[in-house]
Amino acid sequence: MTAKKLLLFCLLFMCQIGLAQHDSITNLNEVLISDTYLKNFSNTQSVQKLNDSIIEKNQPSLTSLLNYNTVIYFKENGLGMVSSPSFRGTTAQQTAVIWNGININSQLNGQTDFNTITTRDFSSISVRAGGGSAIYGSSAIGGSIHLNNDLDFRNQFVNELQLNFGSFNTLGVHYDLKASNENISSQVSISRNNSENDYKYLYTSKKNENGEYYSTSFNASVGYKINTKNTLKLYSQFFDSERHFSGTLAAPSKSKYQSVNARNMLEWVGAYKQFISKLKLAFLDEEYKYFEDKDAVFFTKGKAETSIVKYDLSFKAGSNICLNVLADFTQTKGYGSDIGENKRQIGSGALLMKHRILENLEYEISFRKEFTTNYKSPILYSLGAKYDISKNYALKYNVSRNFRIPTFNDLYWQGSGNPNLKPESSFQTEMGQEIKYKNITLSTTGYYIKIEDMLRWSPGPNGVWSPNNIAKVTTYGTEALFNWVKNTGKHHFELNGTYAYTVSNDEQKHKQLIYVPFHKITASASYSFKKVTASYQFLYNGQVFTSSDNYYALDSYKVSNLGIDYNFGKISTCKLGFQILNLLNENYQSVSMRPMPGRNINMNLTLKF
Repeated sequence: MTAKKLLLFCLLFMCQIGLAQHDSITNLNEVLISDTYLKNFSNTQSVQKLNDSIIEKNQPSLTSLLNYNTVIYFKENGLGMVSSPSFRGTTAQQTAVIWNGININSQLNGQTDFNTITTRDFSSISVRAGGGSAIYGSSAIGGSIHLNNDLDFRNQFVNELQLNFGSFNTLGVHYDLKASNENISSQVSISRNNSENDYKYLYTSKKNENGEYYSTSFNASVGYKINTKNTLKLYSQFFDSERHFSGTLAAPSKSKYQSVNARNMLEWVGAYKQFISKLKLAFLDEEYKYFEDKDAVFFTKGKAETSIVKYDLSFKAGSNICLNVLADFTQTKGYGSDIGENKRQIGSGALLMKHRILENLEYEISFRKEFTTNYKSPILYSLGAKYDISKNYALKYNVSRNFRIPTFNDLYWQGSGNPNLKPESSFQTEMGQEIKYKNITLSTTGYYIKIEDMLRWSPGPNGVWSPNNIAKVTTYGTEALFNWVKNTGKHHFELNGTYAYTVSNDEQKHKQLIYVPFHKITASASYSFKKVTASYQFLYNGQVFTSSDNYYALDSYKVSNLGIDYNFGKISTCKLGFQILNLLNENYQSVSMRPMPGRNINMNLTLKF
């Protein structure tokens, strides 16, 4: 029934109408992107771009891609289940997910489940570390994840079909079409992933029961150059999934969770000499149903409908100064079994400036103010500078104030919500350096974050849990990104690595926050010769505490993946690949009492024509 609905949606729609590389994100003469702030106002912070070749080598979930290639720590309630990030020691609600320039974090619970994002639906995925609320609004405290569909205006017609089969009866299908010329560009993709997900718990007689899932996604991006000055772009995404929430080592589960997300955005871009005008109209719809018993008819539900109008005018004052004025209005209507029916309206204005003082020195300034009757918003800002000491060495510095607004669940949950909540507020400063020497790129960043009025759900005198602005957290640490590429004849070598040291201290208890490791390391190596490519991935997560008094903890773990593929094609691509995941059969948990799978395999076939 779901497949029929998706096919009907695709037909109706069509009738109406790429580890980290530190080079530039796009060439605007050939490619148009919607999230231009990522390119123009992120030079003083760390931005890690994951291109399409890295995306293809990883499993299709956004969790897997970021877990093995970035400093972000993830906790999963079992393979394919709810996945929450911790970026620079912050919470999942303090990491923003940006879809083509629009913040898509849930209005209901304030976060994005990273296992509901299919990476192959996007042409590039970038990770922007540090505060970004002055540009992207709520949640961008620890950092932001950017999902982009870049429109390429050149003559091309490319089809790609990828088939995956793996352990636990896991199946995946992805089809992607790119068709464009100098005036029209289109990208359409369809993905389907499902699994019985019944892996055995290592060293026990149990297995992952009630863990099956499926997801279907449809993506379409279309751009039309009306003339040399005006371009229309349409972005559309539809995601439908059902997951049976697996139990724990101690308790079984019979629950299931259905979710549907639809995102649509129309953008008009006008380029008039020194001015560039951008108008965005977006509509986001999220909906879920939760069944305590998957076989019962009773369920609870929630729904949020968000309408966004955003206008941006940029002005280039000479060759060294760029100014941006931004105004937007957002209205969200929330409905649900537990939150009733409520509405929130937010207006905001922002001013952004980038100025290159000298050939090797530039600075960026951003200010933002939001207006609403639901809460008082502080003035948000970001001030940063970059100094290229030489062609091989650069220094960066940034200071910012960021925030996160209360969610609909925080404000309106029946019997528990608190309508008097204040936004979480944070002050952040960071300093980094970037070294480029021959084929090597190395960047390191040290940071300090002070979070005030942090929301925490706790029991009251009557035993009822409710949220309050009672927590204060200090987070500090360092991050490192490494990349080495070498080509020798037909031999291609590449090494990538990341390291994060994180202290996230609860100021009241003087303890590390739960599920924040002090250390995380990732490494990957790949070697290609003619038509053969071999790759290896390594992930180390240090010990994490599972109780606020730091008495209970999960052990550190090391996970390795090994892959090899061979391209049979001559003109087009016909690639056959094989992967061994968790090569050393590590017995580990990223959430207490929820084991992850042991050694398993994945096979894939890619056709490009």
